[in-house]
Amino acid sequence: MIEVNGLVKIYKLTKRQMRQRKEKDKVKIAVDGITFEARPGEIFGLLGPNGAGKTTTLRCVSTLLSPSEGDIRVCGFDTAAQGVEVRKRIAFLTNELKLDGHFTPRYTIRYFGSLYNMAPEEIEARAASLFKTFGIEGFQDTKIDDLSTGMKQKLSIAVSLIHDPEVVIFDEPTNGLDIITARTVTDYLMSLKAEGKTIIVSTHIMSVAEKLCDRFAVILGGRIVAQGTLEDVLKAAGSQTQDQVPDTILDLEDAFFRFYQRQELEDQASGVIS
Repeated sequence: MIEVNGLVKIYKLTKRQMRQRKEKDKVKIAVDGITFEARPGEIFGLLGPNGAGKTTTLRCVSTLLSPSEGDIRVCGFDTAAQGVEVRKRIAFLTNELKLDGHFTPRYTIRYFGSLYNMAPEEIEARAASLFKTFGIEGFQDTKIDDLSTGMKQKLSIAVSLIHDPEVVIFDEPTNGLDIITARTVTDYLMSLKAEGKTIIVSTHIMSVAEKLCDRFAVILGGRIVAQGTLEDVLKAAGSQTQDQVPDTILDLEDAFFRFYQRQELEDQASGVIS
């Protein structure tokens, strides 16, 4: 179980960062009061464009960042006060995970397994299962630098799951993957869901989210603008606002663009330039 309550993350910008980002304010509110929960046996999706706050939220959940305000609990443990216990129970996969290209998949997964104090025979059994699932068996002793992009991504997933965690947190798990590799990843996530794992993924690809996730939170500008099942989100997107007439929202992508358009109108009305 993941419980996020009133999460706020504020960054203080240096003068250089302000110039690079063309910001006038010295602080940047990346996440502004986010609340949600992800339950065992479901896949919860954080949906939004780049810069919406998805990755910052997942980094806070994974203990890589400390919240400026609010609290987060993973499997009953507070991420700020009990970070070690949280990290024992989670897998966090991000595109920024860089595996050493001079090593082989076999050596790499053994190394990461040892970090979790797994017994050698336990590591071997778990690695064999993951390598078979992701088709890495024939590349166990190939240098990582010589692997394809898809194979590297599958190895990253295998490495992150070596300790059989209770909670799986994936940031854009199919980003940049070919259709076959992406399908392998989403199928495996579905199998983890069937095992009762708590899974949270972020994505900006609405078709992936619609097929994969049981519930969603749509994030724009660091805030959740809609949350719930697909039916809940579609209903919220098609609801009447001000002088607008309710209309039919066909899918999650339609709903997302409706929320995005509303956000732009609100920003323009308040004088915010996106």
